Amino acid sequence: MPAPATYSWLAPARLAVAAFVAVALGFSGYRAATDATGVLNFFSYFTNLSNLAGIAVLGYGGWAGLTGRRPVPDELRGAVVLYLAITGLFYGTLLATYPEQLVIPWVSDVAHRVMPLLAFADWLIDPPVRRIRPVVVLGWTAFPLLYLTYALLRGHAVDWYPYVFLDPSRHGGYRRVAGACFLMTAAFLLVGAAVAALGNAAAAHRDARDGTVPRGRHARAGTG
Repeated sequence: MPAPATYSWLAPARLAVAAFVAVALGFSGYRAATDATGVLNFFSYFTNLSNLAGIAVLGYGGWAGLTGRRPVPDELRGAVVLYLAITGLFYGTLLATYPEQLVIPWVSDVAHRVMPLLAFADWLIDPPVRRIRPVVVLGWTAFPLLYLTYALLRGHAVDWYPYVFLDPSRHGGYRRVAGACFLMTAAFLLVGAAVAALGNAAAAHRDARDGTVPRGRHARAGTG
């Protein structure tokens, strides 16, 4: 995703953020691999998966901006922004109070606060070229639904759940889990609609400022 000519700093900034978050997850992953958590459990947290996706999107986006390669599709960027936004919102409102979710404190701050905010800022600074349609937002929910299915099936098989609201052994059983899954799906749809709307609004502001409606990101990329 080459940056507009006026934002020549964006590509190296993306690479720097991706590298920093990768180091943070590396610390957390190493601890998980050497304690009772285990590598498979580490990769079963939505937080870690969303941050890995953010590292990939920002890292490749920065590299593409510096080398003139084809950018990351806006639909994929928006999906990752949504997943990171949900990560930050759910942690701030639900998960921070649970001792089970405590990890290395500074890594937790990076994964749950810093990365979601920076990814969202990147989305607004370099908004989508084409309008994000509602059907795209609907498609963004495919991965979270697959994740929920995986977490529930694996949890049933190994008796371990990454998040307490997915654990049917707690009060309320599967009825509570079903309610939590419904609320999570609704949250993904609502937050996804907000991510798309804000991205579209930022794109409209950019086009009004530039006086053009570019056909593709390369039309406004300059030399990247």
